[in-house]
Amino acid sequence: MSCFMCKGDLENKNTTFMVELDNCIIIIIKNVPSQVCKQCGEVSYSNEVAKQLERLVNSVRNAITEITVINYTEKVA
Repeated sequence: MSCFMCKGDLENKNTTFMVELDNCIIIIIKNVPSQVCKQCGEVSYSNEVAKQLERLVNSVRNAITEITVINYTEKVA
């Protein structure tokens, strides 16, 4: 598989995914299985990982805290 941006080679790595929501809630998800381009550093995710990231973000979207740090391997109810 090659990079969508530059066509470079991809390698499997764990990365950190961050998202900022409208009301300044920051969610940090560590140890996310990713494919990272060796040439440009672009990070991509499989469909399964992207769906899990969406579930994780939605599970803490209404949290009282402004910053949430979770591990990718945590289960979502």
